Parts: sequence; structure tokens; C-alpha cells
Amino acid sequence: MNVKCLIVDDEELAIDVITEYINRIDYLELVGTCKSAVEALSVLNQQSIDLLFLDIQMPGLTGLQLIRNLSSRPEVIFTTAYSEYALEGFELEALDYLIKPIPFDRFIKAVNRYLKLNHQSLQIPEQGTSDTFKDSFIFVKSDKVMVKVVLSDITHIESLRNYVSIYLKEGKEIKTLNTISNIEEKLPETHFLRIHRSYIIAIDKIDSFTSGSVKIGGQYIPIGRNYKEQVKEVLEQRSIE
Repeated sequence: MNVKCLIVDDEELAIDVITEYINRIDYLELVGTCKSAVEALSVLNQQSIDLLFLDIQMPGLTGLQLIRNLSSRPEVIFTTAYSEYALEGFELEALDYLIKPIPFDRFIKAVNRYLKLNHQSLQIPEQGTSDTFKDSFIFVKSDKVMVKVVLSDITHIESLRNYVSIYLKEGKEIKTLNTISNIEEKLPETHFLRIHRSYIIAIDKIDSFTSGSVKIGGQYIPIGRNYKEQVKEVLEQRSIE
């Protein structure tokens, strides 16, 4: 059984990311990609599509307008950088609403919603296995370029005024004009933990910890007062005394 997919997005990078995600899953078959809703309308009128990955904000005809113009439509997963369209998207009975940059584990959850509705015997293992996590990544903008960040390479993340530093293995660092809360939303809770208003750490990179700090790669990172109970609860679940 193959789920026939169509990607509609005016950004080449977004198409490349979703294409790579689709190619990782045996059940999914990428039928084609379109850079405009008008082009997609033509494709949808000519062939059967099961699952549509649809950007909203596109020149000419928007993704929302495209859906309203379809008499018969596939299941829709919206992919967008703008969270303010979420309510309108769900009012159109979209299957899911993914905010860019889209982590692979979040993509899997959206596809599993489709499979649960249409092919209940099939489900994709969600992030939590080491193999799935090892291959997961996000893109962040750094120096006007979208940079791929492999999640398993991250040691910790620090908020520094108007930008965020993402620290990787082997001492590498990526700076991005963003907020730490926005990046936190893209990270799986099974592997990352917010321990301070200015810090997120990769749980598997912790060398040691006390009630007031964690040590990663020789650096001591403070645990914020408002985060101590949550941090204690998470780390105690992984501790043997």
C-alpha cells in the first residue's frame, strides 16, 4: 500500500525537507511537487492524491484558497511558517498543521494521523528510538542561510539577548536570530530539557548534575529557580541511587 503525496510550496528548501522526510517512510510515495497553488490545482484535477502537504502563504492563490476551490480533495496537512493561520486551517478540516521548520518527529505524528484514519493497521514508530532520533534535524537561519542542524549533535542551547547559540559536538556553534522558546517548540521532549530561561540541554549529553547545575563537556550550566522541580522530576526518572 502506497500513500500518494503531493507537496505544494513556493520555497525550494521547504520542498527539499518534506521530500526527504517522505522518502524515509516506505508507505509514502511522492507523486510530485508544485511551487504554486495554481499548478497544484491542475495536478489535483488530473490525478488521484491521498495526502497533500500544503503551504498557506503563496503568491497568487493561497493554500487556503486552493482548498476552498476543490470539489473533491485529499487529506491536507498544512505546512507554514505562520501560526496565525492555524484556526482557519482547522476550520477547513485539515488533518494537521505543521509550523516550519518542521522536525521529523512532528512530521511522523502528522502522517500517523492520516494512517490512523485511513489505514489503521499501519503506524510509523514515533520519535523515541535512537535510530529515529539520530536521523532527525531542523533548519535554522544563520547569516542569511538556512543551516541544517542534526538534533543528536546538539549539546546545549543558550539564549543571548536577540539571538540564540546552538552548541554542537566537537565545539561547533551556530548562531541564529531567534528565540529560545521558538526553538524549544521544535525539539522532542524525550531528548531535550529546558533548565533555565536561557538554557536548553540535551539530556543524553549530561556528564553530571547537582540540584543547582548540570555539567556538559566541562561546562557548568545553571538550573533556574523556576525550573528546578521539573528538572528534578525528569532527571530522577533516569537516576539509580
